[in-house]
Amino acid sequence: MPPNGNSDQGYVDDLYRHLKRTDPSLVLVKLGCSGETTTTMIDGGVCTYPEGSQLAAAEAFLSAHRPHVRYLTLDIGANDVDGCAPGGAIDLRCVGAGLATIATNLHTILAGLRAADGGFPRSVAMTYYDPFLALWLTGAQGRVAAGMSVALLVALNTIEATGYGAYGFRVADVFGAYRTADFTPAASGLPVNVQTLCALTFMCTLANIHPNPTGYQVIADAFAAQLWPRRR
Repeated sequence: MPPNGNSDQGYVDDLYRHLKRTDPSLVLVKLGCSGETTTTMIDGGVCTYPEGSQLAAAEAFLSAHRPHVRYLTLDIGANDVDGCAPGGAIDLRCVGAGLATIATNLHTILAGLRAADGGFPRSVAMTYYDPFLALWLTGAQGRVAAGMSVALLVALNTIEATGYGAYGFRVADVFGAYRTADFTPAASGLPVNVQTLCALTFMCTLANIHPNPTGYQVIADAFAAQLWPRRR
């Protein structure tokens, strides 16, 4: 989303346009919530849903429309650790607690979705890019923190990808699409991963972790790559 957070612009919208070209009857239903954590997705508290939480709303919709839901996309977990770098220093205890919470809650979320949808939709989740790579721009200490953040993100993505796979989700490689692990110097003098982050998100200019329109399209393309061919 753009910096003010008030837009229908996002990877889901880009992916929908792509899928609708070959499936004109497709209708997009969005239940996402900006700022949601795995805990609030289960319990509610950030966005308002008649059913009480995003997960409950998703379960109700999937159950009511089974087997007509053709695609299911999911990304959740980043906000569990997004606040773990106050002042540019990574708080390892915060990260550890966040990862433990994600590991527990993700199974609750995925089990609920699968029980509701009966395994009918083609389901894709995603790995994450690393917004903390922007710390590289702050100096020597920031460069150390940026390197550490990638290692921690690998741990997050591994936990999530393992969970997704256990419930039949494919995983869009956004981590790879954003060149997150590539510290090779680019022509600009910045590492490739930092340069890519700056080009695809608002992080380096506005300290906003969200992608710009180009960045959302990159994410949509990563999702699209996992939808074809169909795997059952």
